[in-house]
Amino acid sequence: MKFNLLGAVLAGLLAAAPAMAETKHDHAHDADAEQIYKGYFEDSQIADRPLSDWEGDWQSVYPLLTSGALDEVMEHKAQTGDKTAEDYRAYYEIGYATDVDRIVIEGDTVTFHGANGPLQARYSYDGYEILTYEKGNRGVRFVFAKTEGDAAAPGFFQFSDHKIAPGQADHYHLYWGDDRAALLEELTNWPTYYPASLTPGEVVHEMTAH
Repeated sequence: MKFNLLGAVLAGLLAAAPAMAETKHDHAHDADAEQIYKGYFEDSQIADRPLSDWEGDWQSVYPLLTSGALDEVMEHKAQTGDKTAEDYRAYYEIGYATDVDRIVIEGDTVTFHGANGPLQARYSYDGYEILTYEKGNRGVRFVFAKTEGDAAAPGFFQFSDHKIAPGQADHYHLYWGDDRAALLEELTNWPTYYPASLTPGEVVHEMTAH
């Protein structure tokens, strides 16, 4: 009886060991992901990404900012940041500003829905660029070049979504224009997009989670 009891205890410990190891692994993975999100990573961690990482129907958050729907986000940032909520709002007024309120990505086709109607074109992957910022952290922009489509559609666009390897985006910042090199110099205006299916309240929840 004692032997059976001891065996059961040992069996329980052995069964728990993989779960314990998995938990430690998960925590390590989460810590790595958080560091990458903040812009601290090795070049060897970067990998090419397909356009399908950003596939879907996306809404600009700029209208949410101007309507006051993101006031809670600004207040949340002010609680731990170095600016007032009003200062954060002014900062994001510049950062989020765009007249392209919706972007739809299907396969290699991207449709920009702007003030003058939709513009559509096909794009192919054109590599990535690493940027180093003033405070020492870095970012990766994944670049796509137009192959055919509306003449007024941008010749290039660059995704930045805090990821550096293949993985589905949950939001992104987008830079677009006809001069690939000039886009890399743009650091003040970064139109930002979240899934169109999210309500304003759900966007707020997503933003305050980071």
